[in-house]
Amino acid sequence: MSTPAEYYRSLPPVCKTYGVACLMTTSAFYLGLFKYHSISLEYDLVLKHFQVWRLITNFFFLGPFSIPFAFRLIIIAKYGVALERGPFDKRTADFVWMLIFGALSLLVIAAVPYLSSRFLGSSLVFMMVYVWGREFPNARISIYGVVSLKGFYLPWAMLALDLIFGNPLMPDLLGIAVGHLHYFLTVLHPLSGGKFILKTPLWVHKLVAFWGEGTQINSPVQRDPSASIAFRGRSYRLNGSRTSRSSSSTATDQAGTDSSAQQPAGRGDGSVAFRGRSYRLNGRQM
Repeated sequence: MSTPAEYYRSLPPVCKTYGVACLMTTSAFYLGLFKYHSISLEYDLVLKHFQVWRLITNFFFLGPFSIPFAFRLIIIAKYGVALERGPFDKRTADFVWMLIFGALSLLVIAAVPYLSSRFLGSSLVFMMVYVWGREFPNARISIYGVVSLKGFYLPWAMLALDLIFGNPLMPDLLGIAVGHLHYFLTVLHPLSGGKFILKTPLWVHKLVAFWGEGTQINSPVQRDPSASIAFRGRSYRLNGSRTSRSSSSTATDQAGTDSSAQQPAGRGDGSVAFRGRSYRLNGRQM
């Protein structure tokens, strides 16, 4: 059985970062470091007093320490992680864009008077539940060990539980609406022959590349070669000197040429290029 530290390190980067940020925000509120109204979404204060941080900070407060707060953290740790490891595996930028799109959509909806909410974090978390239910519609889910149902019905089962427990339903409904909008634009509409109009923007790819966490296949943005070495593993050291990749690659190519010259004439399969990870494929037949 893994320890809590091992479990924490095994979590994918996006859900881990968001979950920890929500936990730290509630902890700071519990310690009295701030008042909840100082980070809530108030469009009057945003527009008249330029308190733009409210557009972001409201997503990180999931309420005070309570059973609903713990339940939302469990949703992130289970269903959010399942999304990041499953359909969004090696698609960190796409997963980040899904959350950003959901946050922007919720901010637009919150501008409507009858749909306004001071904290949208719960809706963003419920969006993960809805997308998970659409991505894993046939997965078997047990509700408190009493009811077993398919994953497609999980958001509606949670909505019914909130109704029974007396929790507000509006955050859940907003999360379902935004989650369905994202799933329709990214999956249903393209499958029906429509154009894929919700492509991950270039700036999100740049943000993820600058962050240095996660993986994005076919990313249009490559990480800085001079800086990527420092982020390949935690065991690398920064010694203050910038390594010249051109000189190192030249030496590597020269070493590969010398070693290939020492091979028997009858062996020309080019396997020398795969002896170590530092060799490059330069298109020449060895």
